[in-house]
Amino acid sequence: MQHKFAAQLYTLRKECAENFPRVLRELKKMGWKAVQIDGLRGYAAEEIAEVLQETGLHVAGMHISLDRMVNDLDAVIHEGYLFQTKDIFCHYLDESMQNEEGYRNAKRLLLETAARLDGLGYRVGYHNHEFEFQSSVDGQIALDYLTTPVGNRFIYPEIDTYWALYAHIDPLTYISKFPFRCPIIHLKDMKDDLSLRYPDSLTEIGNGIIDFLSILRWGEHNGVEYYAVEQDICERNPLESLAISLEHLKKIAQEV
Repeated sequence: MQHKFAAQLYTLRKECAENFPRVLRELKKMGWKAVQIDGLRGYAAEEIAEVLQETGLHVAGMHISLDRMVNDLDAVIHEGYLFQTKDIFCHYLDESMQNEEGYRNAKRLLLETAARLDGLGYRVGYHNHEFEFQSSVDGQIALDYLTTPVGNRFIYPEIDTYWALYAHIDPLTYISKFPFRCPIIHLKDMKDDLSLRYPDSLTEIGNGIIDFLSILRWGEHNGVEYYAVEQDICERNPLESLAISLEHLKKIAQEV
């Protein structure tokens, strides 16, 4: 199961900007089997692809802006080819789109992107924050609206455990709505102090209050392919934080 644990590189955005190849090599030495791409930080996709091949790290999808999906899709496809992944997830909506009209527009554009990729095997998804749980469209919470199928086409949810709980939604209960439709889950933990706000409430996997064992057990029975670990802000060196998270996941994976 360890091959399913992926380090989300947003955690290491500063380090990647300084020396992306070195970061990938350090993650490999640490024991990670996969990474999730979150921008190239000024590096050429071809250079990163070479290091990925050298290290044997797999790519658990790419976080791509909605603007790039609409206006730079050929380059995104090329990156997916180089990185040997066909999962692209919209990672964030600008504040101007965090409203009913914005969600309608986002869903339309995401579905149009999926249609443009027909026949190529790509999966188009959406990564949530707390605000999609706090807004509504047509009487549904916005995240439900975004992930509701239209005909035989739908947007793949990439549920973030921390942001669900931050919005007072039980992560496992919400993820359970998507059996075999959630190929990648974002694992992020929350401190046991509900008075804390983001980002002060972030912590390493296993140092907080989220029940990841139950989430892993659900995922192993419902088609989850990767568990991407992300920690937006770390109180220690981000590589050390990722090492702590990985060791905890390896430990509880033995109980799955």
